[in-house]
Amino acid sequence: MTAQQAAPILLWVAIFVVFYFILIRPQQVQQRRYREMLGRLKKGDRVLTRGGLYAVVLEIKDNNLTLELAQNVRVRAERSAVQTVVNRGGNGGGGGRSG
Repeated sequence: MTAQQAAPILLWVAIFVVFYFILIRPQQVQQRRYREMLGRLKKGDRVLTRGGLYAVVLEIKDNNLTLELAQNVRVRAERSAVQTVVNRGGNGGGGGRSG
């Protein structure tokens, strides 16, 4: 194989390597961090759901959560409904507002 024949192959390999480190690898890292965050959820965590609602985790059973959105307003959701943890181990009602 001559250098002229190998050049296109090396170009495609270089393009793939660049795409891997710019697009694929960061996405894999983000997905791993998200799965770890869901695995660390615990009672009392204040979370933001994918629907944009703030809630406090009251109960965790397998893949299901009981969330309190406001005083005496509870909903059940899957772990995957949680987008992010706002405060770890926070106490108090879902909305954080009183009166």
